[in-house]
Amino acid sequence: MRELIRETVLGHLFWTLFQALAPMIWFYPLNELEISGYEAFALALFSPLLIGIPKLGDFLCNRWSTAVLRLISVASLASFQAPSTLQRLIILCLGCSCAMLVFCASIFSSSPKQRALSIWGLVLGLFAFLTGRIWFTTFVPAWWTSRSNSIVIAVSAVAVIDKIMSGDDVGIRKSTKSESSWRWIPMGLGFGSLLYVTQALFGEVSVICRWVVEGYPETGPMPYPWGAAVLVALCFGVILSTHSHEARGFGIILSACSHVRRSFVLWLVGSAAFLSLYLCPTWSGFAGGLVFAVYTMTIWPEFLLRLSFCPPAKTASLAVLVWLVEMLFSVWTVAYNFVPGGTFTREKTLWLIVSAAVTFAAAILFAPEDKDQKELSSTNETMLRGSGVWILFLLVASGLGGYCYRYPNQTVSHQPKARNVLTAAIWTYHFGYDNVGWPSLERSAEMLRETEADVITLLESDASKPYLGNNDLGMWLGEKLGMYVDFGPSTKDHTWGNLILSKYPFVKSVHHLLPSPHGELAPAITAMVNFTGHLVDFVVTHMGNDRDVIDRDLQAKFLSNELKTAENPVIFLGYVTSAPFSRDYVQLTNGGNVKDIDETDRDRWCEYIMYRGLTRLGYARVSHGGLSDTEIQVGRFLVPDDSDDVKDNERIVTNTKEVDASIRFSTRFGGFSDGHNWVEKHRYHMSTPKYFLPRNHS
Repeated sequence: MRELIRETVLGHLFWTLFQALAPMIWFYPLNELEISGYEAFALALFSPLLIGIPKLGDFLCNRWSTAVLRLISVASLASFQAPSTLQRLIILCLGCSCAMLVFCASIFSSSPKQRALSIWGLVLGLFAFLTGRIWFTTFVPAWWTSRSNSIVIAVSAVAVIDKIMSGDDVGIRKSTKSESSWRWIPMGLGFGSLLYVTQALFGEVSVICRWVVEGYPETGPMPYPWGAAVLVALCFGVILSTHSHEARGFGIILSACSHVRRSFVLWLVGSAAFLSLYLCPTWSGFAGGLVFAVYTMTIWPEFLLRLSFCPPAKTASLAVLVWLVEMLFSVWTVAYNFVPGGTFTREKTLWLIVSAAVTFAAAILFAPEDKDQKELSSTNETMLRGSGVWILFLLVASGLGGYCYRYPNQTVSHQPKARNVLTAAIWTYHFGYDNVGWPSLERSAEMLRETEADVITLLESDASKPYLGNNDLGMWLGEKLGMYVDFGPSTKDHTWGNLILSKYPFVKSVHHLLPSPHGELAPAITAMVNFTGHLVDFVVTHMGNDRDVIDRDLQAKFLSNELKTAENPVIFLGYVTSAPFSRDYVQLTNGGNVKDIDETDRDRWCEYIMYRGLTRLGYARVSHGGLSDTEIQVGRFLVPDDSDDVKDNERIVTNTKEVDASIRFSTRFGGFSDGHNWVEKHRYHMSTPKYFLPRNHS
């Protein structure tokens, strides 16, 4: 029991470091909107190549060198507390490099017992990793706060010291003649795809829910509570991966599945499930995702087992290369408008699925066998059927307990600031990272709460991607702020995200992928919200890049039609990338039959608030305070009891003494201010806040 608990902690350490590298590197091209050169830091994962150098490999994998590598891996977790993003990246890369060498020293160990412990340590460590994310509402504990980071470091350090004192690190196996054959190649290809698929789809249990999400009321499975089903499916896959030739009772069922992980038929089922996850919406796609989760964990122990009989340097390096190529390709499918060759990779996720399926098949059909494999298989079964199964069930039960703990956060209850007064806001969220690369979640939530907005649209909000950390920002904000969430177009739709948070229930919504023949795929949502018994429509969007002229023309026409055909009072919250009174602006206002909340504000380019069938009360622009590259815009409206009798306010005032206290904006962001605010604090700026009163008001 003690050994497996220790190995579980070490496995958690591996997954924490390994899954952190891509998001950390991504920060740089995210800011520059192009290849930045920092992508070269991914080469740190190719440290297994050093093992292929005679004598150096033996030196790196001996007991004391491995001990040093383990300690460096633990110390690299402290990168989260480094003073700058670059220092954090460098330290993290060092830790990942050492973690890959430790991975090789463990999986390719000359000791069958050590290999068995390492295999189950990685599998159980993944469950520990996922369970931690459930309790931290999608985020990795080690990368959340300095306190949680320090706790993870302390626990990992205890496990590493115990491992060093055990003396289990005895060096890697000596090469055999069979390892010179070509069969290590399919194993490296298959394991690299397995690493990618596990991180991309099951690095957080909410991801496949966001792959299949649709608009209200038939949204499909929500991450809470259906992420629990993903965790259970992964657990079931691990159980199916075991067997015993002398099984009785329940073991007979497992014995019947003894060859299931090597079965070509099962591969067909897994591949079909992967395809259904991609091609089918809502519940049918989710069912495919659950089947694929079972399949993925079914083959994990087997792949690690076979991997351990391959030449370490070549096989591990090939696996990392495949993982890196597939990770970059997944970026290219979405960021095609900003990268070379993007024309050919645009929205080609299906190619990734085919690639993973083919490499899985190659590993299953052609990977090497070894005369010692029966002995190692027996050791694996003993481990899982002994302490391992109890640790697995304990981790899964703990994860399910996390959902119970979060149950009170699912309640949504709010009252408007004043009768019929509705506040709406728009902001480019920057995937939850501030302008220097640190998580901005708590600060962002506090700022959004203080805007007093009832409905918020967030752009650049889909971080449920492996290179963005698989962070479900909508779920976290929904629970933190007590708001309903419409995630917008799904993660597999190749957009950067566009979600809506609402204090009031959604009646219905439709997700749109706007016409984008040349540029990045633009998302939009048309939603109907029940605001204290009044139905209000919202059209929210992030239009394409300003250089894609034809795209924005088509998108403006599409959106104007959505606005024009809205049956209820409607609010437009959009990132338009056009100047006031430009072609697209006019198309939206005239074609959509809506009014700009403040047509006197000529210093705008990105965000706009427009409306129809409401009475405007106030308009504010709040500086981003370093949390993003874009300000927050807030509009306040009066929702009429009779939509046929709407009188708008025409007089603009900035003196709050002329305005009723019930419709004033929060003083948290200061008072009226001219010009840009460049201070790293949230402040009203650009000649706001403004209020709108009737002409005859005195």
